[in-house]
Amino acid sequence: MRKVLSFVLVLMLALTVMAPAAIMEGKSDDIVILHTNDVHTYIDGELSYDVIAGVKAELEKMYNYVILADAGDAVQGTAFGSMDKGATIVKLMNAAGYDIATLGNHEFDYDMDGALNVIEWAEYPYVSCNFYHEENFVRNENVLDSFVTFVCGDMSVAFIGITTPESFTKSTPAYFQDDNGNYIYGISGGEDGSKLYADVQAAIDEVKALGVDKVIALGHLGDDKASQPWTSEEVIANTCGLDAFIDGHSHSTVLGKEVLDKDGHTVILNQTGEYFGKIGMMVIDSETGAISSDFITVNELTETTTDAEGKEVTNVVGYELASTLYTGDKWPVNEEVKAIKDAWINEINTKLGEVIGSTALTFDNYAADGTRLVRSQETNTGDLAADALYWLFDEMGLDVDVAIMNGGGVRNKAVTGDISYLVAKQIHTFGNVACLQTITGQQLLDALEWGARFVGSGKENGGFLHVSGITYQIDTTYPESVVADDKGVWVSGPTAGYRVHDVMVFNKETGAYEALDLAASYNLAGYNYTLRDLGDGFAMFDGAINVLDYVAEDYMVVSNYISDFEGGVVEATNSPLLAKYPGMLLDYSNVNGSGRIVVAPLN
Repeated sequence: MRKVLSFVLVLMLALTVMAPAAIMEGKSDDIVILHTNDVHTYIDGELSYDVIAGVKAELEKMYNYVILADAGDAVQGTAFGSMDKGATIVKLMNAAGYDIATLGNHEFDYDMDGALNVIEWAEYPYVSCNFYHEENFVRNENVLDSFVTFVCGDMSVAFIGITTPESFTKSTPAYFQDDNGNYIYGISGGEDGSKLYADVQAAIDEVKALGVDKVIALGHLGDDKASQPWTSEEVIANTCGLDAFIDGHSHSTVLGKEVLDKDGHTVILNQTGEYFGKIGMMVIDSETGAISSDFITVNELTETTTDAEGKEVTNVVGYELASTLYTGDKWPVNEEVKAIKDAWINEINTKLGEVIGSTALTFDNYAADGTRLVRSQETNTGDLAADALYWLFDEMGLDVDVAIMNGGGVRNKAVTGDISYLVAKQIHTFGNVACLQTITGQQLLDALEWGARFVGSGKENGGFLHVSGITYQIDTTYPESVVADDKGVWVSGPTAGYRVHDVMVFNKETGAYEALDLAASYNLAGYNYTLRDLGDGFAMFDGAINVLDYVAEDYMVVSNYISDFEGGVVEATNSPLLAKYPGMLLDYSNVNGSGRIVVAPLN
């Protein structure tokens, strides 16, 4: 039955693409593929769904076959996604004319029901060859079709969906389990990548058997070292039969990179970066089959004038879309999509636009050169977020010793000036909820070690832990040796010694930091993602005693903390937390944080 339904779906999609060719003469039969990835609901920039819909419409005047694809992480990232769990984003993608998409790890952030809702709401198919049902550790059938084929005149093009196995830990493993903790969904990966490669190859072989001319992977894998052995280039190198790979996940900018497959054939790899900064565009020559690619980007149009004092002033007077493949001579906008977008932006800005504080400081997670810091070192925003958790439970009269905040949950770029609930939503986009648990010192050390395992390697880690109430050091000369399972979940401590050392816990009674006691109990504040749901693979908290859970949503935790500063004005050292506990290490003046986490060799 599934094979019959798949065939019908393929046929319907093929007819949808073929229909214009029968009535539109004089247009090119070359096949255009527009693609996006990691938009993360950033819909309020110059490049958005109304523009991509307009671009598609303009291209359809020149080409008989135009396909619009998304490589994942479209429905989560800002309040524009989280306020209705992606429903309006999917509505925008429907209106913009998307033809196909694959699931990124953040499509699972609203739990499994939320991911299935996104699939159901979409008027375009989601595909994935390695996302499957599971029972008693046995793989069952795929949740989605592995591929969809488009017939474009004399050429057929198949898109194979691939979902990152990191979805278990970069979303929440509990979402893939039943109420008893048994996995009922799986995403193939394998510790050496072999299970992922096998599923991709099986899908390639299946479409090749159907006589498809071009095979394109629509994957959410990325090229980050921390994602090895599940990166797009590793999949290409360990399979054969792909012609191109449209990628996502690592937020990288990759244009037309030539990667050799297992048989030595060239595969074209593209990824557009992040946050709707670019639209990807591939063109398949209908006669030769050659694939060319480019980015459609936004260029500012400026005008220089002279002011009353004779000084030159440059102003932005408009925008244009630039690409060598897209030759449109105007800024195309689909008014229907724009109306949906504008109404939603206005609604969210109204709901969350109330100003709750201000700061002359700059809270950031990026270096001046644009390098993201928050997943590998302390930042002042990470300190602020951890302090907000500590303050929440302390103000409730509960005994909190330590607070932790995973770097992957701190999402903002530079924040300064007025701070509204919407800005707080830019810091915390996920809607996680604060919890307080009693753990042992050993569990805390294991958590810090797990978060610090990639520090110094150049790999990012969303599980890097920002802290409040403790300080610690990381010796990067120790190798990364924490034991994990094949899903990237913590199993046991390091086999080659702890790189985390000199962990000091703040004693609120003495006002001093004291050495961590591995056998002692501590009350740990954090979010359900890390403490309860195995997010980022934090499994060492199993057996912890729940004190209080699901207290407040993440953006409200940081909002309430900011509101408690005198007059809501956040300065470097005027925190209400520091006023109550003067011995705490707290200074928000530097993007690199207060010095709670020191990365240096032990000697």
